[in-house]
Amino acid sequence: MNNGILFVLSAPSGGGKSTILKRVMADLPGLVFSVSHTTRPPRPGEEDGRDYHFVSLHDFLDIRSSGESGFLEWAEVHGNLYGTSRKEVERHLGSGLDVILDIDVQGARQVQENFSPVSIFIAPPSIEELESRLRKRGTENEKDLEVRLENAKKELSCSGRYDYLIVNDELQEAVDSLRSIIIAERCRGRRTPAGYPAEQEF
Repeated sequence: MNNGILFVLSAPSGGGKSTILKRVMADLPGLVFSVSHTTRPPRPGEEDGRDYHFVSLHDFLDIRSSGESGFLEWAEVHGNLYGTSRKEVERHLGSGLDVILDIDVQGARQVQENFSPVSIFIAPPSIEELESRLRKRGTENEKDLEVRLENAKKELSCSGRYDYLIVNDELQEAVDSLRSIIIAERCRGRRTPAGYPAEQEF
């Protein structure tokens, strides 16, 4: 069986990445979302093991110190630590499933330096629109909002390091773009749009 494809997906906070990804994964088989570990507390509605593996700082550092059996990448974002389990990713890829990493630009750079992922950056149509979306979300106070906007500007300056750029202006167009990228990459690997190996040998 062919190994799966590793996709790296990044976007500023409030860029709509989670919404786009959920719609694509509901429609396209053979995709696995890699659930990250984080030291931040869960937000309302989030579940341990589904949205993140919520762990203590001590447990996070313990996993990080275990070397190659620990995190594929890790980063500090807004004062909290995030990391991707290497074992989990390699297990899914080895079984022929495509894995999507929802990680920030720090983590994406680590993965790009050590692997050959397909990298996709999702950007808002403007900083003003991003600010509007963050305010509507209502999960940050004014000080945290300012920090997120400053970080967003830095993250947007890194978008040129990615293979693909999707501007999330119209949600359905952004969903269609991500779905098309995944299908195109599967076809490059001689696989069907659903992710199965092509039966015909050429």
